[in-house]
Amino acid sequence: MKKTKFLLRAGVWLACAASALCLGTGALALEADYLVPVGRAVGIRLTTEGVAVAKVGEVECADGTAAPAAAAGMQAGDVIRSLGGRTISTAEDFLTAASGLDGESVEILATREGQDILFSVTPALSADGAYRLGLWLRDGVNGIGTVTFYDPDSGVYGALGHGVSEENELIAFDAGTLSATSIEAVIPGAKNSPGELCGHAPDGESIASVESNTLCGIFGIAEQDFTGGALPVAADEEIALGSATVLANVRGGEVEEFEVEITRIYHDNGERGLMLHVTDPSLLAVTGGIVQGMSGSPIIQGGKLIGAVTHVLVSDPTRGYGITIGKMLSAVDESGKAA
Repeated sequence: MKKTKFLLRAGVWLACAASALCLGTGALALEADYLVPVGRAVGIRLTTEGVAVAKVGEVECADGTAAPAAAAGMQAGDVIRSLGGRTISTAEDFLTAASGLDGESVEILATREGQDILFSVTPALSADGAYRLGLWLRDGVNGIGTVTFYDPDSGVYGALGHGVSEENELIAFDAGTLSATSIEAVIPGAKNSPGELCGHAPDGESIASVESNTLCGIFGIAEQDFTGGALPVAADEEIALGSATVLANVRGGEVEEFEVEITRIYHDNGERGLMLHVTDPSLLAVTGGIVQGMSGSPIIQGGKLIGAVTHVLVSDPTRGYGITIGKMLSAVDESGKAA
């Protein structure tokens, strides 16, 4: 992973739902009554299979707009295998092949839901004089998120509390890693303007694998211990309204404990389990409340691990949502069924 700034946008991806849809590379198992609450910010890297279409859109032309890929039937989520007969494995491969476009139709072989489809796309001449297809691509996802828990016996960890998704679909991936990171700056949240943690992760410093991407978080195996004392895991019915704390990494590599209030508990199978209100003056001074990158910050109440921060309320960054630890752990169990 290149040394670069990145973030995973809390609240943009799918939150936890009743069924734990899973995409990943391997099976996990976890049986633990005690877990280590972590609260450490990490760099997250998911490498996708092939080059995926992130978005199909319009090309700005001298006399209007055109949407070549969309007109040919291509969709977000298609995985491109070849362009003009040239094998495509990376975004660089695609750019090299596309540099030879001349306005003639070109065949693009892509996979959609396990089926190969051959598209004939006629490039449009853009206003800047280049032939373009109207495709936005990705061959991986980089970001910052927070590790929620770690089980020293099995090495299993959980992070984010929600899935990594795009266009409301969980991202399928070939391989994934966590890397050590340091928070270098914070853009504080404000009304209708979510803040964010900014940091970087040195290239090649993997500290954990990512094995599954679920609606309730990402999970994998740590390659080194996450330090901290284990706490009992709370059952959903033990969670109460009132005071709690969150562990968050908003300065350098330091994990700190901040005060919050649990203001609502959702007892149905809806998307969010808890509503939070940040009350700690020191956290409000640094972040303005909940910011992007804090997804996964563990929530502690009565000496027990009860859940994780997942979303910020855009209209009020001092308030947000969380998932219960029970829902996260049920997703670890379900991840063993991932394809």
